[in-house]
Amino acid sequence: MKHIKTIAPVIAILLTLCLGGCEKKTTASPQKEQVVKVIHPKEMDVTDHMDFTGTVGAIQSVNIVARVEGFLEGIYFQDGSYVSKDTPLLKIQQDQYIDQLKIYQAQLTYNTAEYQRQVEMLKQNATSEMSMQKYLSEMQQSQAQVALAQLNLDYTTMNAPFDGLLGEHQVDVGNLVGNSPVNPTLLVNIEQIIPIYVNFSINTRDALRLRQMMRAQGMVHKEAVGKTPVFAQLENETGFPHEGILDFANNSVDTSTGTIQLRGLFPNKERIMFPGLFASVRIPIGPAKPGLVIPDAAVLSDQEGNYVFVVNPQNIVERRSVEKGPLNASDRAIDKGVSATDRVVVGGIPNISIGQTVQATLQSQPAQ
Repeated sequence: MKHIKTIAPVIAILLTLCLGGCEKKTTASPQKEQVVKVIHPKEMDVTDHMDFTGTVGAIQSVNIVARVEGFLEGIYFQDGSYVSKDTPLLKIQQDQYIDQLKIYQAQLTYNTAEYQRQVEMLKQNATSEMSMQKYLSEMQQSQAQVALAQLNLDYTTMNAPFDGLLGEHQVDVGNLVGNSPVNPTLLVNIEQIIPIYVNFSINTRDALRLRQMMRAQGMVHKEAVGKTPVFAQLENETGFPHEGILDFANNSVDTSTGTIQLRGLFPNKERIMFPGLFASVRIPIGPAKPGLVIPDAAVLSDQEGNYVFVVNPQNIVERRSVEKGPLNASDRAIDKGVSATDRVVVGGIPNISIGQTVQATLQSQPAQ
């Protein structure tokens, strides 16, 4: 009995500790509200547009070839340099062509003098009309030979046909060139890049959409050529800094690709664009109109469509379906679904859900 009395207080102490520990485990600490960043949609002018991918191309590209035979005597340019029109580029050995010209000039001098002598003799009835016509023919042949010899001599020097960008020279000094009329020797290529083209294509679905948008703005499709502004940016650029004009639209669809070829013409005065580069092309449709803009990353999408998260006045997260407008860099215009006073969630999106109470921190959008 004495043993039982000794154990009883111990059991009581253990029960007290157990109940105390259990009570601590079941007591939940208050959960902190999720902090999210929100913005008010920015009011600004928005222009409808369509974006495409294109390639930069020269407005003119000329292969300079050897038009007469001879040894290449001189190269007067640096590969890849930009040269002005009529800049000397190459020279073929001229000796034989200079000598040939001198021979024909001497013959022309003689035949001209003889013809003039025959004319004077005919006046005195000292020769016949036939004899005079013979020397006239010989003089005219000599004139043609001199002209041809002069042309061949001129072909020994090659100048830039226009302001342009040179490629790499294809033949070194000392090599024989121009010895195959059927396959002329290529010496160097020159491309005109001021102004410059950006070639791009549009699929038939986008072409029909573009035509519909233009018609809604009161524009006729073919009237757009020569009038519609076109903007471009290279791979390392943003904001479409290059402005040109739409100068060509093909009349038919390329059946092999299902696309229509278009082309923009850009001044390129600073020679930033050159052939072969990829470029993004933007065609604005109609005048700018007031709209609301939010960061494009805030616009989500699922099977029900596009949506954003907004925080209502009670700080509860709601889903709001939206209609997307044009994209400009990282900003997305919203045609329908939000107002300028809404608080749109832009930070902390992965950690929230619909109906959740959050703590919203208002951020300001940078001005443009």
